[in-house]
Amino acid sequence: IQGTTPNHRAHRVHLKKTSPGHHEFIAPPECPVFEPTWEEFADPFAYINKIRPIAEKTGICKVRPPKEWQPPFACDVDRLHFTPRIQRLNELEAQTRVKLNFLDQIAKFWELQGCTLKIPHVERKNLDLYQLNKLVNDDGGFDVVCRERRWSKIALKMGFAPGKAIGSHLRSHYERILYPYNLFQTGGGCMKTETAEDCENRPNLRRRMGSYVAKPEPQLGKHSPLAKSSSLSCLSQVDQYMCLVCGSGSEEDRLLLCDGCDDSYHTFCLIPPLHDVPKGDWRCPKCLAQECGKPQVAFGFEQAGRDYSLRTFGDMADSFKSDYFNMPVHMVPTELVEKEFWRLVSTIEEDVTVEYGADIASKEFGSGFPIRGGRFHVSPEDEDYLSSGWNLNNMPVIDSSVLTHVTADICGMKLPWLYVGMCFSSFCWHIEDHWSYSINYLHWGEPKTWYGAPGYAAEKLEGVMKKLAPELFESQPDLLHQLVTIMNPNTLMNHGVPIYRTNQCAGEFVITFPRAYHSGFNQGFNFAEAVNFCTMDWMPMGRMCVDHYRQLDRYCVFSHDEMVCKMASKADTMDVALASAVQKDMAVMLQEEDQLRDKVSKMGVQQSQQVEYDLLPDEERQCSRCRTTCYLSALTCPCNPGQLVCLHHVYQQFTMAELYPMMEAVTLRAESYTGWVSHVTNILEAKQDKKSSLEVLRSLVEDAEVKQFPQNDLLRQLCAVTLDAEKCAVVAQQLLNGKRQTRYRSGGGKSQSQNLLTVEELRSFVRQLHKLPCSIRQAPLLKDLLTRVDDFQQRSERLLCDEAPSPAELQSLLDVSLSLDVELPQLSLLRERLEQARWLEVVQGASSQPHSLCLDTMRRLIDQGVGLASHALVERAMARLQELLTMSEHWEERALSLMETRPCHCVETLEAALQEVASIPAYLPNCLLLKDTVDQAKDWLQEADTLQVGGRIPVLDTLTDLVSRAKTIPVWLDPLARLEALVSDVQAWKESAAKTFLMKNSPYSLLEVLCPQCEAGTGSQKSKSKRAKDVAQCNKRNGTWLDCLSDVEKALSESKDSASAMATLAEVRQKEMENLLALRASNESKLLQAGDCGALRVCVCHNAPLGAMLQCELCSDTFHRSCVSGSNQDPRPNQAWLCPHCRRSEKPPLDRVLPLLASLQRIRVRLPEGDALRFLIERTVRWQHRMQQASAEGVLGVALMTSHQRWGSSSPTSAPSQEPYSASFYTDHQCIPLQGPCQATCLKKEAVNGKRTKRCMEKEGSERKDKAKKPCKKKPKMNKERSQETKGTCSPTATHSDLSLSDSDEDFTLCAAPWCREPEGKQVNWVQCDGSCQQWFHQICVGVSAEQAEKEDYICISCTQPDHTRE
Repeated sequence: IQGTTPNHRAHRVHLKKTSPGHHEFIAPPECPVFEPTWEEFADPFAYINKIRPIAEKTGICKVRPPKEWQPPFACDVDRLHFTPRIQRLNELEAQTRVKLNFLDQIAKFWELQGCTLKIPHVERKNLDLYQLNKLVNDDGGFDVVCRERRWSKIALKMGFAPGKAIGSHLRSHYERILYPYNLFQTGGGCMKTETAEDCENRPNLRRRMGSYVAKPEPQLGKHSPLAKSSSLSCLSQVDQYMCLVCGSGSEEDRLLLCDGCDDSYHTFCLIPPLHDVPKGDWRCPKCLAQECGKPQVAFGFEQAGRDYSLRTFGDMADSFKSDYFNMPVHMVPTELVEKEFWRLVSTIEEDVTVEYGADIASKEFGSGFPIRGGRFHVSPEDEDYLSSGWNLNNMPVIDSSVLTHVTADICGMKLPWLYVGMCFSSFCWHIEDHWSYSINYLHWGEPKTWYGAPGYAAEKLEGVMKKLAPELFESQPDLLHQLVTIMNPNTLMNHGVPIYRTNQCAGEFVITFPRAYHSGFNQGFNFAEAVNFCTMDWMPMGRMCVDHYRQLDRYCVFSHDEMVCKMASKADTMDVALASAVQKDMAVMLQEEDQLRDKVSKMGVQQSQQVEYDLLPDEERQCSRCRTTCYLSALTCPCNPGQLVCLHHVYQQFTMAELYPMMEAVTLRAESYTGWVSHVTNILEAKQDKKSSLEVLRSLVEDAEVKQFPQNDLLRQLCAVTLDAEKCAVVAQQLLNGKRQTRYRSGGGKSQSQNLLTVEELRSFVRQLHKLPCSIRQAPLLKDLLTRVDDFQQRSERLLCDEAPSPAELQSLLDVSLSLDVELPQLSLLRERLEQARWLEVVQGASSQPHSLCLDTMRRLIDQGVGLASHALVERAMARLQELLTMSEHWEERALSLMETRPCHCVETLEAALQEVASIPAYLPNCLLLKDTVDQAKDWLQEADTLQVGGRIPVLDTLTDLVSRAKTIPVWLDPLARLEALVSDVQAWKESAAKTFLMKNSPYSLLEVLCPQCEAGTGSQKSKSKRAKDVAQCNKRNGTWLDCLSDVEKALSESKDSASAMATLAEVRQKEMENLLALRASNESKLLQAGDCGALRVCVCHNAPLGAMLQCELCSDTFHRSCVSGSNQDPRPNQAWLCPHCRRSEKPPLDRVLPLLASLQRIRVRLPEGDALRFLIERTVRWQHRMQQASAEGVLGVALMTSHQRWGSSSPTSAPSQEPYSASFYTDHQCIPLQGPCQATCLKKEAVNGKRTKRCMEKEGSERKDKAKKPCKKKPKMNKERSQETKGTCSPTATHSDLSLSDSDEDFTLCAAPWCREPEGKQVNWVQCDGSCQQWFHQICVGVSAEQAEKEDYICISCTQPDHTRE
C-alpha cells in the first residue's frame, strides 16, 4: 500500500470543501460553564459539590476562575526536555483503524503471492475495499451475491449512483482482490485436487488478474520461481519437482516453487488458478497460512526519535499549523481546526502525523504551579497561590480529599502530569483510574477541545465502540484502557450516546466526573497540567470500579480497602461528613468480607494467620486470578506459596454432597435410553388426535445428541420427521408473518407473484400439515389464514362491483391483504380503485373549501388525475376541474392586467370586475389583491371627501400623507390631481416666502425666521448657555414646554384651528420678549458695571472693546466695526443697526408680505409657516397702529426726545466724564430702548382714553372724501351710496385699533382687516367679502389686485376659518 511520509513537517494540505459523500462534522452541544465568585472559589471541593448535580449530567464542565486569579508559571522551561509520542491521525479512529488493518492484511496476502496491491479507482475515487468486503459478507458471500444478482444493491449501499453499471465493476474488483483472500481465510482456497482426466478436460484459464497481478517478463529473471527449475542442468533434476496437489510433475512451465519452503504447485491446481507466473517472491498455501496467521501486534503510540525542549517543540508546532492551514496560527478559526481534525481521522487517503508531549512527570521538571521549596522564586504578592486549593499540587491532598489517605505518590493521580500539545495532537476516549475525578488547567497557549459523555452512559459508549469496531476488541479486549482509540462524536451520538463539548482556553479549568468518558485534541501549541482527586461522594463509585476491574482482570492503582481502613483509623480527627461516607462504605466492605470468609470456612479452610499486607508492595499481594490488590484477606496454598488469590476466587474440587449425585447420574444414564426409545416409538405411531408437538420431537433429537445415543434407524427416522416438520413450520411461519407485505406499501410496484403461493397451493399445504406425525402450532393459524383469504376474495368482488366505493373500505381491504402472504389477483384492481377513490375524495374536499383551492392545487389534481386509470367519475371530475382552472387563470390574468394598466381604471370598473369574480369557487390571489386595492381606493376617496367637509382647512401633513398613499394605489382617483396641485402650490408658496424673507446663504429655515425666537437669546456660547439655563428654569416654573423650534412646529401642526395656533405663537412671543429683555439687560449691565474694559469680552471675536464700537438695537451688545463690516452689516444713516445674531431675515416691506398671505388664503391649506406669517403680519399692523396713535397724540416726539437725551450717541470728542464706562472705546451708533416710544404711546393712550382722532392726511378733507370712495366692483353691492355707508351697514370696524369713526360729518368707512395700512392717495381700491360677513377691505391690505377683485370671488380669513377669534 502506498502511503505518505510520517513526517508532519513535510506534510502540507490545501484545504478543500467537504466531498458530497463525506459527512461534515456537526459540533455536539456545549457543556456547562461556571464562573464562581471569590467566595465560592475559596473552597474548591465545596464548589465542585455545589455544581455536581448539573455538571455530572454532561460528564465534563468548564470553570472560569475570577479574572484576578492568575497564578505565575513556575515550570523550569530551560530544564524541561521530553520525548513526545507519535500520533498518526488516521490510525486513531476505531473504524478507520479497522479499515487500515484490513488493507494491511490484504496487501500482505498479495505480497506473499508475489503481487503488488494497488487500490482501484471507481468513479474517480479510491474503492473502499473494507466496506465492499463487509457488504458482500453480510449478504451471504460472493456466491450468493452473484447468484441473486445483488451487485447493484451493493453499489447503492456504497453510495454510487444507480444506472452506471457500477455493480459489474465491483464484482470484478472483488473477484480479483478479495475473493482469493476470503477463500484463504475460510480454509477452502489456494489449492485443489484434480485427476488426470480433469487435467486433460480442464478448460482454458482466462481469468484475468488485470493490474493487480503483474504479468511475467518474457525472459526468466533471477527472482522467478521458474528460474530455479530452468537452472537445473539435467532432466532428472527437473523430475524431482512434483505438484503437491495432483502429484504430477508434468507441464513444468506451470510449476511454481515456493520461496519459503521450495514446495511445488501447478498454477492451475491453485484456487483460484493462476494463468501467469507471479512476478516476485511467491509463497505456497502452507507458508501463506503461517505468515498470515501470526497474531497482530497490539496497537500503541511510538516514541519520537528526538528530544525536544519547550522552545523547539513550540517552533515546530507553530510551523506545522501555519504551513498546514496556510495562514498565521492565531487567525485559524477553532471550528475549522475541529472539522479538519475529524476529517483527517476518518480518512485513509491522507496520512498526517503529529507529536504530543503527554504524561510528563511534574516531579522531575517542576509543576506549572508554584510549590513550596521549589526552584521557582515566588514574589510576596503571589504567595497565596502556594496554598490555594486550586493549585493542582494541593488539590489531591487537601484535608477533604480522599486520596490524602493513599500513602503512595502516584504519578498522574496524586502528582500532576504535564502535557505539551500541538495542532491535532489528541487524547483518546478513556475514563480515569478508579473512576476518579480529574481536573485539567491550561496554563497558556491555544485552546484545547474536549468531548465528554456522562458517567451513566459509559457502558453505552463501550457497547457502541465494540459494536462498530469488534475486530479491535477481539485482539485487545482492554482497548479502551490503553488510551489509543478515538471515535467520532457524531457516530456515538447517532447511536444514542450523549456527547458534550467545550473549548478550554488559557487560564480555565476542565473537570471530569466519575466514570465520565472524555477525549479531545489540541488546537495548537499549548501547555496544560492535570491531576486526579476524589471527594467523599466518589467512594461508592470507587468500590464499584474495583469490582469492575476484578471482572476485567485489570490491575488496581491502589487498594481501595486499604484506603478505607486507614481512614477509619483516624476516626477521631475525621470530618463528620467524611466519617459518614466512610461508615457507609466500610459497612459494605465488612458485609462482603464476612460472607467470603464464611464461604471459605465452609469449604474446609481452617488454618489462618495475620499478615501485614500494607508492608508488602502491591505486585506481591495481587490475586493471581483477577490481579486485584489484596488487603483484608487472601488465600494461599503450601504447594505454591508464592501465589495467592482473593476470596472471590477460592475453589475446591468436590464435596461429599456432590459425589452422590454423580453416582445417580450414571444410573439415570443407563435408564434414559430405554425411556427415550419407548417415547419416540409412541410418537411416530400416534393417531391424529394424539399427535405430539414439534417441540417434543426437537427435544428428543437434542436428548439423543447430548446423551450420545447410538445412530440407529429409529434415530434417523426421528431426525427426518423432525426436519420435514421444521421445514413446514418455517414455511407456515413465513406465510403468517407476511414477510413480503412491503410490496403493497411501495406504491403500486409489481408484486413478485412467482415467489408467492397461490390460494390452491395454500389449500394443498394445509392438507399436507395434517399428514405429519406431529402437530405444529402454526396449523390452526394457517387454517384461519385460508379462511381469511376466502373472505378477502368475497369482499373484493363485492367492492369492485360498486361504482363509487369508499376509500376507507378499499384501504381497509388492502390492509387486510398485508397479512395474507398469498398471491391475490384482485390486488391490482383494488389499488387502481383506491387511487381513483382517494383522488375523487381529494377533489371533493378541495371543491368544498374554495378559499383554499388555488391554481397550483387544481393543476396538481389534474396532473394526478391524468395518471389514473380510466373511469366515468374520474372523467367527469377532470372536466369540471379543467373548466374551473381555465376560468380561474383567465380572471387571474385579467385582474393583474386591470391593476397594471396605465392609465389606471376607475373604482367603478374594478368593482364591476369583482362582481363577476365573486361567483368563481376558487382562491385567486390576484383577484383578492384587486379587492384589497378597491377597498383602499374607497377608503382614500372617503378620506379625501371628508377632508374639507364643513369648511375645514386641511393641514399640509395630512394632505401630503394622502397624496403619498394615493400613489401606491393602482386606481384612478379623481381628487388626486387637485390634491397634488394643492401640495405643489404650497411648495411654490414656501419657496416664494423663502425668497422674500431669507437672506442669501441664510442658515435659518423659513419657519425659524417667521416664528418668534424660543431660545434663550444670542451672544457668546457661555453666556448663552447660562441664559438658556435661567430661561429653562423660568419656563419650568411657568409650566411651558416650547423650548425649541421643533416643539413650536409640532404644536402648530397639531393645533386644531388658527386660534390655537395664534395662542401658541403668542406664548412663544411672550417668551421671546422675556428672553430679549433679559439678554439686553445683561449686555447693558456688563458695560456699565465693568471697572476695567480690558477684562470685558464683547463682539464675535470675544475680545475687549476698543475704538469705534457698534451697538445692536435689540440685544444692546457691542461689536467692533472691523469684525462686522460687510455689505449686509454696515450701519446705515437713520436706520436701526442689528448685530449678526439678531438679524435673521431680509425684513421685506409689508407690501411684499401681504400678497403672500392672500395667496395662502386662496390655496386653503394650513401649514406652520402660514400661521407664523399671519401672526407676524398681525404684530406688524398692531405696531403700526400704536405708532400712528402715538404720533397723532404727540407722545412719540416726547419719547424720542427723552430717548435721544438718554441714549444719544457719543463721539470720540465728547467729554469722557459723561461715559459710565472706560473711555478707551465709544459707541458709534445709537440704540433705541425696547420700552421707548411704544411704552410712551401706551401711556399716552391711557391718559387720553376716549378721545377721538382723525387720520393724518396731506391733502384737504374734500380730497380725502374723494379718495375714500369705494370703486365699482363687478357685483351690485360695490355701487352703494353714501347714505348707506353712513348707516354703517357694510362698514367693518377696526378690531385691532382704538381708532373709531370721526365725530365730523365725514362718513367714510374703515377697512375690516386687522392689519389695515390705511392707504392714502388719489384713488383707494376696495373689495367686499363674498362670504358670510359681507365686510369691506382695502385691496392692498388683503393682497388682492383690481383684476382679481373683478374676476374672482374673495373670501376673508374670518369666513375661511370660522373657528378663528381675533385678539
